[in-house]
Amino acid sequence: MAAIASLLALAAAGCAKSDASSGEQDKVLQYLGTAGSVILPELAEALGYFETIRLERVGNSVGGPESIQLAATGEIDFGVAFQGAILKSYAKGVKVKAVIASSGTSNGNGLYGYVLEDSGIGSGRDLIGKKVAVNILGANLEFVTKAYLKNEGLTDDEIRTVSFITLPASNYELGLRNRQVDLVLLSGINQEVALSHGGLKELFRERDVVGQDYISNSIFFSESYIRRNPDTVREFTAGVARAIEWIKATPREDIIARMEEIIKSRGNNETTDLLRYYKKPGIATEGGLLSGFDFQIVLDWLEENGEIEKDRVKAADVFTNEFNPYAD
Repeated sequence: MAAIASLLALAAAGCAKSDASSGEQDKVLQYLGTAGSVILPELAEALGYFETIRLERVGNSVGGPESIQLAATGEIDFGVAFQGAILKSYAKGVKVKAVIASSGTSNGNGLYGYVLEDSGIGSGRDLIGKKVAVNILGANLEFVTKAYLKNEGLTDDEIRTVSFITLPASNYELGLRNRQVDLVLLSGINQEVALSHGGLKELFRERDVVGQDYISNSIFFSESYIRRNPDTVREFTAGVARAIEWIKATPREDIIARMEEIIKSRGNNETTDLLRYYKKPGIATEGGLLSGFDFQIVLDWLEENGEIEKDRVKAADVFTNEFNPYAD
């Protein structure tokens, strides 16, 4: 909670909000980024895909649930979160709506669960009483781990013996190798770096746990922000959609070169060394279009396990393709 409080203070100090009373729409969008990386909206801006809006980074993201809280209070304007976090927040009355995909599991992407080769862990049952690293409670890593354990036949009581330990994503590998935790879930750059050091054993893949490829994370706005700023959301979504298609059509080395330029232009002395491990996001749909399936498959699991009351929320409540030009 301390991290959230500090980000609230930071964002509140410099936010430029839309003036709902005058009818003017927001043109400066506050958000949380990722150190040493480039998120899709940042790429869209660098490619010149926004005409009237600009982005203002106010800190680094810890995880989706935190971003949802900040967006709901108006301290940031958009965020990135796991579909399950969006569903759980909506069920609790925190009304945010996904507008475009952020990442998925196609083409070998998504989360992978790893243990040390010499850990003696070879199945879900071996994780009883063990520790799992997560960036924040209630996000994608916790969902995928619990779904894996459920698929492995563990009872709810047995699953409750598994502890979820919050660590910065950059410390997952170190935490595992120091035996601070017994399991880490990795993807993208962090995954490639850890595998290059050897000594890890794959236990499961998100795609296999879910049963098929899906869009796992989305970019969202609060419903109130969308009502006040529909044109802004439309321009933003269209720009990000173009950036997704640019990534698909562009050679990997050219993407990395552009991302290096973006990171260096921020002037934060961030390393670009990890970009050599860059993987394209697993977004199979054109322009990052979302579908009810992406949310329903997670909603079914959350309802079955009592994390969301049945019929409390519908998949269609939490996403829209209204602002995505590829939906036309």
